[in-house]
Amino acid sequence: MFIRQTLIMISLLVGLGLWLPTTPSLQAEENANPGINRHYQEPDFERWRSTFERPGREVYDRRHAIVDALELEPGMRIADVGAGTGLFTRLFAKQVGDTGKVYAVDIAENFVENVVRTSREQGLNNVEGIVNDQQSTRLPERSVDRVFLSDTYHHFEYPGAMLASIHRALRPNGKLAIIDFRKQPGRSSSWVMSHVRANKDQVIDEVAAAGFELVRDLPMLEENYFLIFRRR
Repeated sequence: MFIRQTLIMISLLVGLGLWLPTTPSLQAEENANPGINRHYQEPDFERWRSTFERPGREVYDRRHAIVDALELEPGMRIADVGAGTGLFTRLFAKQVGDTGKVYAVDIAENFVENVVRTSREQGLNNVEGIVNDQQSTRLPERSVDRVFLSDTYHHFEYPGAMLASIHRALRPNGKLAIIDFRKQPGRSSSWVMSHVRANKDQVIDEVAAAGFELVRDLPMLEENYFLIFRRR
């Protein structure tokens, strides 16, 4: 009799459970810019190096002023997210010195391997490579004082997830620097208008919503804007 009553009770509970409201799962973030990174699946390092590290490219021509604006000190840890061919990675490594560390983070394994290689060839042994994915930097939690993005933010397919990952990786009061193309109708090229997802104001709104405070808007570039945020 006890077993029969127990089975009846279980059946009733299961039946009632069909009518109980369920907690909805969190909606996954949609891909904000599908296909934008298709060229970096198996990139030719030397080809892209001649593209990224050439006179006439604004961030290359102003690279030393950009590094100075980050106010790096010996012993600091900085992540170059979207490191590409390592233009800034190697400059950062020289600034933070042997007691500091630079993470070269990129979705392209070939880029990361070659950035570490070229750094070692220049005697820079404080560079560590990380192959990340589109939803995480794969940086350790609270591991860096600075995160740097140069013409990288518009390549984030999942900006919300990436900003959350950056927020976790930064130490308290750590800073996030973003350089990206100005998207202004009538001023920007047709390539920028079609290639870049968000303009400067939208980027500021997205980053602020992710737990950052804008502390500097540097007017030192023309084709690009240069923003520095602090982790709240």
